Amino acid sequence: MRQIVELIGRALNVPAVSIKNEEAGAYFGPLAMFAGLDMPASSALTQQRLGWKPTQIGLIADIGQPGYFAG
Repeated sequence: MRQIVELIGRALNVPAVSIKNEEAGAYFGPLAMFAGLDMPASSALTQQRLGWKPTQIGLIADIGQPGYFAG
């Protein structure tokens, strides 16, 4: 999550700062409990069950492209 937030902050020219878990509710409301969880994910099961293989670039590379946040 940190990598995504830092990339978005740089793209929008706004600071991205770390906050304490206790402060998360003020920023994320009811979603705060999810913001601090370590929830690794993989597409391996989807690939196996559906015979699917990703062909595009990943999220970090995608949102890091010039013009991604251009409105």
